[in-house]
Amino acid sequence: MPNKLTPDQLALAYKNACMAELQALKPGNVHAFADGHGMTIHDFIQSADVTAEPITRPDLSVGERVFYSVEATKNAVGQNTNLGMLLLCAPLIHAALNLQSGQSLWSQLNATLNQLTVDDAVLVAESIVLANPAGLGASDQHDVHETPKINLLEMMRSAQDKDRISWQYANAFQDVASFGVNLYADALLKWENTAWATTALYLGFLTKNTDTHVQRKYGVEIANILMQEAKEIESNYWATHNPKLIQKQLLAWDASLKAREINPGTTADLTVATLLASNLALSP
Repeated sequence: MPNKLTPDQLALAYKNACMAELQALKPGNVHAFADGHGMTIHDFIQSADVTAEPITRPDLSVGERVFYSVEATKNAVGQNTNLGMLLLCAPLIHAALNLQSGQSLWSQLNATLNQLTVDDAVLVAESIVLANPAGLGASDQHDVHETPKINLLEMMRSAQDKDRISWQYANAFQDVASFGVNLYADALLKWENTAWATTALYLGFLTKNTDTHVQRKYGVEIANILMQEAKEIESNYWATHNPKLIQKQLLAWDASLKAREINPGTTADLTVATLLASNLALSP
């Protein structure tokens, strides 16, 4: 059972998760080995720095954590670098701040999700419009351009079939809690290297489900092609005792994805959330 962390400790855990994700080679995404999609690694480092305080501030709601962090990001880097990640990290941090004696992080996260309000939905809708993520179009149901009349959990449930971040809210973060945390632990055990384990985690998410950011932008067919390419790379990756031997293949695929303007953004967001959850669940 983790101990309750202070806001400063949570801010550090959050920034560590952001930095660890950037240090790993994540094909198609921005990382220490290559920028891409009109964004640099410095944009992401700055985004992590300016959001660490608002997302971990005591006495805020989940919606406020997301909105103030999106606002800080927009003011600092002028573009959307982290909306999905903030949507995933805010409930995890909120749960960690409200952890009760003898309670697991996942139990408190479940309580956090079930206590989400209409105000949370309004603030998240405003955050999404402010961030203006790629592929954001109109929706027949609960369009973010209109003021929500339902709570945030209901809003996320209505979008879960087309958005894997919404799916986490509707399904108690099962991709993170059951799949991601365990895969990351296995990868750490195998290679004893955070960056290598993070790449393995990222590849695992790419092969588990189609990336819904890619799917929204380019359609199911391209998202499925991405998944198939990832499966071959992942197989080679887990077969090696030294992932440096796969680095050339990873960089070639990274360049290919960026040339096609394919950015598996949802997968990167799930990777950060899993790193954060692993940090929180293992806190002394």
